[in-house]
Parts: sequence; structure tokens; C-alpha cells
Amino acid sequence: MDKLLRDELYQQARNWILEAGSTIRNKINDPLDVSTKSNPNDLVTSMDKNTEKYFVEKIKTTYPDHLLLSEEGFGDDIRSLDGIVWIIDPIDGTMNFVQQKRNFAISIGIYHNGIGEIGLIYNVMDDILYHAKRGEGAFRDEVKLAPLKKGQVLEESVIGLNHLWLCQNRLVQEQSMQSLVKTVRGTRTYGSAALEFAYVAEGIVEAYITMSLAPWDIAAGIILVNEVGGITTDIDGNQLNMVDKNPVLTCHPDIHQRIVAEFIQKGRK
Repeated sequence: MDKLLRDELYQQARNWILEAGSTIRNKINDPLDVSTKSNPNDLVTSMDKNTEKYFVEKIKTTYPDHLLLSEEGFGDDIRSLDGIVWIIDPIDGTMNFVQQKRNFAISIGIYHNGIGEIGLIYNVMDDILYHAKRGEGAFRDEVKLAPLKKGQVLEESVIGLNHLWLCQNRLVQEQSMQSLVKTVRGTRTYGSAALEFAYVAEGIVEAYITMSLAPWDIAAGIILVNEVGGITTDIDGNQLNMVDKNPVLTCHPDIHQRIVAEFIQKGRK
């Protein structure tokens, strides 16, 4: 993708994500229609759907040849990332949105022939925009994020975890994950994969691990993490499938191989 087009798409995406976030803030206390999807913890609200419809209308009107991969089913049926594909989560952290009315984000990743070009993660209630264009660094609002410092060790790292899968996951033995938790400095759970990726890019946490994320959960975050020198793979260290769900590890490069080899691969069932 040439720079002129990347800059244009970035500005459009930035304008739209901020406008959508403003709408959510203005309506945060309105009555919500809340329902469940795959299980009682997998929530969807009328706000998720309306926000996704907003992006679909904007993108399809402005760029009718672009494709849209999104969570709530209003996008295209996509089997590859050929062409220009917008990957959108209208509200990442819906349970936080419903229960807390904060700690959720809008996430937009724009990919061209499988390459992540633009990533935006908007912490709506705190009005903080994380954003990146490929090759130009990552930013928190207008402050450029520093490259991840070299020499990070696992024992001095804080990692983001979805604690539910410590008890329920079918991929890695519980003892191995418990050993990882005991090894690191600490763990955190924020309830929004997009924000967890942003925090890895910002250096607030050194890693984030979870056993099942969809493309819209990770598309923007991968670009942010890449721009500060981080790495994102599946939990075995392999390339992610960007049109399907994946078990995901995003982290500081200095601790990536140790997490994979010492705690995940040895604990595989």
C-alpha cells in the first residue's frame, strides 16, 4: 500500500472511531438490549450492533471495493485477506461495557493483502486512542510509544491472562500455567483483548496470553505491538491465521521463546 492511501485510510478510520466513541459515551447510561451468543458470558448488546452498522455504512459508502471482517455479522464472508480488509470489533470488552461502563475499546485493523497497515484501539471512556501506521511507530494519543527495552527477563515481567482458561483450557496443562504464574512478577486481567494488546505495546505489561481470540480481537493490536518491536504468534510460536480463531501470545521478544518452550510446549496435552 502506498503512503498516500495509507494516510488517507488512517485519517478516515481515526475520524470514524472517535465519532463512534463519542456516540457511545453520550449513550452510555441509556437502557441496553443485552443478549448472549455462544454462552452466558459471551454478551452482545444493541450498542455493539449499532456501532458495527455505523462502520459498515461508512466503509461501504466511502470504499465500496473494500471488505469488512467484523464480530457481529454485518460484514463480508471473508476467507482470505486479499485486497483491503477492515477488521473491526465495535466493542471489545462487552462484559466490561455492560457491568462497569468502562474498560472497553473499539478496535480497527486495516490489512492490505494480508499485511497490517493501520491499527487503532480506542479506550472509549478514558478517551485514549492508541494508533499506528506500519513503519511509522505506535502512539498513545499524540505521544509516540518507545520501543520495548532490551534485556527483559520473565521473572520481572507482568503478563495479562484470562484466568478462566487457567481452569478450563484444553490446550495446556493447568500445572504448566500455574508454574508460569508463579515465575512472573505478576498477572493482570483487563477484560478487553484489544486493551491488553495496547498495554503490551505501551509496556504496561510484557505479555498477554489467551487460548481463543478472533481476528477482530487482535487485528489492530498486532500492528501496535509490531511497531514497538514486540511479537505476536499462536501459543506454539507459529504465525497466526487471521481469518480464524487462534490461541494467542503477544509479548516482549526477549521472553517469547521462553514462554513458548518452557511453559506452553512442555505443558501441551
